[in-house]
Amino acid sequence: MVKEQMELRAHHGMCLTFFEGKGYSREFAEHMQAIYDGMKRNPMLHITAKEDVICQKCPNLQNGVCEMRELVRNYDRKVLDLCGFRENSEISWEDFSALVKEKIIGAGKRKSICGDCQWTEICGSKEKNAI
Repeated sequence: MVKEQMELRAHHGMCLTFFEGKGYSREFAEHMQAIYDGMKRNPMLHITAKEDVICQKCPNLQNGVCEMRELVRNYDRKVLDLCGFRENSEISWEDFSALVKEKIIGAGKRKSICGDCQWTEICGSKEKNAI
């Protein structure tokens, strides 16, 4: 049996950790919820620093390109560095999620990566319970 595979932006490992059903729009939140729920199947991830499965329903994605690409690529690069990955690494969701929790959230580095994100208050309020 072939294990499910999914392309995921590096910083979306943090977004999924703190996801609580909110998003840019109802369509985006429902899409994100489906991906969040799908992580229970522990897919193999292809970790990237470009548009991914979550981005598909984001209003910042225009003609296949993120309007916030430099900002979020910076988030991705920081997550890759802190987790000890290169772009295009492959890892299971469970292992990636554990690394994000250990190397970023548990180490108190989330805010230094994406503290300027519009969702930072949600993440900050849930941070202590995430590790």
